[in-house]
Amino acid sequence: MNQNLVYSINGPVVKVKQPRNLMMMEMVYVGHAHLLGEVINVSEEYATIQVYESTTGLKPKEPVEGTGSLLCATLGPGIITNIFDGIERPLKVMAEDGVFISDGKSIDSLSNTRKWNVTMKVKEGDHVLGGMIFATCLETAVVEHRSMIPPQVNGEVIYAAESGEYTISDVLVKVKDARTGKIVECTLVQKWPIRHPRPVLERKPLNIPLETGQRVVDTFFPLAKGGAAALPGGFGAGKTMLQHQLAKWCDADIIVYVGCGERGNEMTQVLEEFSELIDPRNGQPLTERTCLIANTSNMPVAAREASIYTGITIAEYYRDMGYHVAIMADSTSRWAEALREISGRLEEMPAEEGFPAYLSSRISQFYERASYVETLNGLTGSVTIIGAVSPQGGDFSEPVTQNTKRLTRCFWALDKSLAYTRHFPAVNWNMSYSEYLDGLSKWYQNNVDKNFVNYRQEMLSILHEETELMEIVKLIGSDILADDQKLILEMARVIRVGFLQQDAFHPDDTYVTYAKQVKMLELISYLYKKAKVLIDQHIPVSAIAKTGIFELLIKIKYDVPNNQLSMLDDYFKHIDDAMASID
Repeated sequence: MNQNLVYSINGPVVKVKQPRNLMMMEMVYVGHAHLLGEVINVSEEYATIQVYESTTGLKPKEPVEGTGSLLCATLGPGIITNIFDGIERPLKVMAEDGVFISDGKSIDSLSNTRKWNVTMKVKEGDHVLGGMIFATCLETAVVEHRSMIPPQVNGEVIYAAESGEYTISDVLVKVKDARTGKIVECTLVQKWPIRHPRPVLERKPLNIPLETGQRVVDTFFPLAKGGAAALPGGFGAGKTMLQHQLAKWCDADIIVYVGCGERGNEMTQVLEEFSELIDPRNGQPLTERTCLIANTSNMPVAAREASIYTGITIAEYYRDMGYHVAIMADSTSRWAEALREISGRLEEMPAEEGFPAYLSSRISQFYERASYVETLNGLTGSVTIIGAVSPQGGDFSEPVTQNTKRLTRCFWALDKSLAYTRHFPAVNWNMSYSEYLDGLSKWYQNNVDKNFVNYRQEMLSILHEETELMEIVKLIGSDILADDQKLILEMARVIRVGFLQQDAFHPDDTYVTYAKQVKMLELISYLYKKAKVLIDQHIPVSAIAKTGIFELLIKIKYDVPNNQLSMLDDYFKHIDDAMASID
């Protein structure tokens, strides 16, 4: 008997006794229902398979069929605006058969019948290399899809179709490979193993920021394009809200949002809100440049583990077209919990808090795929990863947060106490940091202001001093403080409420340009220096506060629109007049 048969079933983990012709990481179909699975362990005695669908009803001695290929993502036009599950099945198409996803349902990731208006970029006789763009089509109103020669191909075009309307399965180009002599047929779609990074020509230094319009991010803890950021926070700290803001306002060309193991109602809210959001850059719906991967907590646990890799592979594909891509993973803690559950079923030796010993390496494999690169076709593109972490009880010392912190250079620690006081974004300035600042300093000097970094450092110093002074205030009150210390508390309030706190629903405050941010910093610094001079002349802080100048600066974010920044110059005179009015 040469057929592979199911021997044992333990949740999503299935074993095959005395496997025949199964290889490591091979994609297989399990049982009569053709459940999708992946081989994760092979020996002469057993093969262990991780099944990406529910194994309810599966029985021993059902057949297991190998496919001879790795678990791949289908890459081509039609990804943008679509909503997939963790193994890239289109949920809109699956919903046509009912509310619940049926197991073993074989559905093409992308439509084979839809026709695309294709413009050919190569002709017969051209020499092509892997990664070269051979055709383009308008995927959405704002995204041009650039179909590329598969990375490993190098040869002469012996057939090229005319420009016109084609489906993704139509052969548009035939290339005679110079190394193997074989004829390679190129269509609008290609497959790529989700666990393998796509090749690039060169990685470039990270010296351009991802502009988000969120002041606490852009000014205090910037993220470089091609970098990776961790966004940890307990329940209710505002992770999803901040990721929505970043997705809407950041200057990435493509957004890939992975809802990994989140609650179903929360994921529904994400899908509904994304469909309603209007892209401020072009007036089109935000979904016109967004791909959503929804893998809720009640979906099979193994598919949750795969969803992260599916998302990053799609992001790399659009990066190779020369786009800047931002991928939002919400949340990697649920992904790590999926690893823990599968590891337990495999009877592996647990490490800290029951997570597998390879947790750190799996997290690093994901975040290492963030990059700013020169692609195989000579364009530049980037993948920026923003991974939300949901530590239980808000404990940042747990393994997922600590390993993520070790592997990312930007850490936005969300504080539940700030969130409960309606301070948005609830990023704790004492716990957060960014290691990208040194690489971005030159960009700030050339594109924002030569004093930008100095202003940032001055504001952070005031906030850190406030933290130390508040320890004294909590013990014995603020009356004991000297006036220069009281001034620190007042200036810190201006920075916290007037600069760091941002209203996501206010038309002039939801997004703030670098030009307005640096001007706000300059005004706060100017006020601090002027007030300090008066303090040195023994004028009390209470006298300065009576002028209302602190409150005036706090309200700048609402009073000055982004397109009328000349109004900010008048505030220097307001400060001078306020200081001169003090007797």
